[in-house]
Amino acid sequence: MADVVRSLVVLGDSTTVGVGDPVRGGWRGVGPLLAAAFPGARYVNPSFQGARVASVRFEQLPVALRARPDAAVVLVGMNDTLRSDFDPVRVHEDLDAVVGELTRAGARVVTVRFHDHSRVFRLPGPLRRALSARVAELNEVIDAVVRRHGVGCVDLDGLDGAYSLETWAVDRLHPSELGHRKLAAAFAERLAEQGCAVGRPVSLVCTGGLRVTPLHHAAWLVFKGVPWLWRRGKDFLPYAASIVWRSWLAPEDQPTTPTRPTTLTQPTTRARPTTPTQPTTPARAAGAATARSRATSALAEFVDGGAVHGGRFEVRRDPA
Repeated sequence: MADVVRSLVVLGDSTTVGVGDPVRGGWRGVGPLLAAAFPGARYVNPSFQGARVASVRFEQLPVALRARPDAAVVLVGMNDTLRSDFDPVRVHEDLDAVVGELTRAGARVVTVRFHDHSRVFRLPGPLRRALSARVAELNEVIDAVVRRHGVGCVDLDGLDGAYSLETWAVDRLHPSELGHRKLAAAFAERLAEQGCAVGRPVSLVCTGGLRVTPLHHAAWLVFKGVPWLWRRGKDFLPYAASIVWRSWLAPEDQPTTPTRPTTLTQPTTRARPTTPTQPTTPARAAGAATARSRATSALAEFVDGGAVHGGRFEVRRDPA
């Protein structure tokens, strides 16, 4: 027999805050929608915007454990992939600690593995490849933690409508009301598989959210979108530039692909992969300098001179 959920905690970043599902007075989103599936359960959500995996471990987890949760949802990691100090070993240690503490406290835990967000939020090739490589590393960390602790996982790449624009909010970074409802329904399904009694299904009928108009799109672009791209573009620039540099240095008949990290097992034993060095020749040094210059110019053009076409960001190109 399924167990009654008396306490539900939701941990994470702006998605679990509810960004993308505006209601009068603030955000709603996946947390309250999921909580409604467990009538009578205490609902605790210490999420905050911009949270990283370490934030969840050291700031949100203590609050969650005090609630003595029967069920827990953990959705975090994308903010880590967008930072210059991204470290998959450290992310693994932090996520493993979060999931481990929750399961030891008796909670049924569900987390997510992430989709290819460049199919929703269009980026220039170098940034797209850089982000895809980061997300692949993050997903490998998540897979290792899920296997180790035997918890539930929602694969966003396979979620119905994951790449449909109606699933996404105006910023293309957070779910819309429909996206939040689909996410909540998927979490409820995974928690049911973990042995939790779901009192009522999550409805996919959009009812209470505010209507998003073209004015909202324009306002977001001016006041939120461009500043966000500038901040994240600068922070992400060194890693993305290295992707561009390698792609320009590689022979044309040998396309570069992101290097996947070694398989994660225990958070304290995984070694960071090392890259063999090659002797530098004058010709190679000159080529490297040219590649760095081209990479920096291309990325600066994106963060400082991007254009919007048909609802997506593109780099402006001068006519040939």
